[in-house]
Amino acid sequence: MPQHSTFDPDLPLRGRDLVRLGIDGHRWGIGWRDRAADGQTAAAISSVGAERYADGPIGRLSGGEQQRLRVAQALVGQPRILLCDEPLANLDLRYQQAITDLIGGWKERARGTVLFVTHDVNPVLGLVDQVLFVVNGRWAAGTPDEVLTSERMSDLYGSHVDVVRVHGRILVVGESTETGFNLDEPHHMPVSVEHEAH
Repeated sequence: MPQHSTFDPDLPLRGRDLVRLGIDGHRWGIGWRDRAADGQTAAAISSVGAERYADGPIGRLSGGEQQRLRVAQALVGQPRILLCDEPLANLDLRYQQAITDLIGGWKERARGTVLFVTHDVNPVLGLVDQVLFVVNGRWAAGTPDEVLTSERMSDLYGSHVDVVRVHGRILVVGESTETGFNLDEPHHMPVSVEHEAH
């Protein structure tokens, strides 16, 4: 799943067409009618609850609607590994939760692996069992409880960092001039998150 980006409102591509590209988008030319592929596409659209707007122009759909269709596109090929590059960027909290639930539901059904690249760990915290923070060529990896501590973050950033847990969310607050990061305000550090199937 690529980062969220907008489509030209006049692009002659329906949501259904975008999802179908997950099956045969690698082929050249005009695709032939394929009932099996049509069925897979419809099932993927249904799995993300996008039937109502699947036939609308992709560029005229909301960011959350487009992202649901991107999830369907990523899942239609029945992958074992799902790579998600900032899948929640530019989405409001309601759509962040909806997309996270869709990905989490796929992970449980398919027993697959999800790799998130994200700057905000909180929306995906319930799905992950491993995190990897990378800062200026340095890294810290382990479970969220092992890595998301004041001591580990302070060591990684080379400056005092406080990690505060409130209502199941993590807030990372710090200040650094040595690393080039401006952490004067509450800030979620860059994080790559991986969930392995059990």
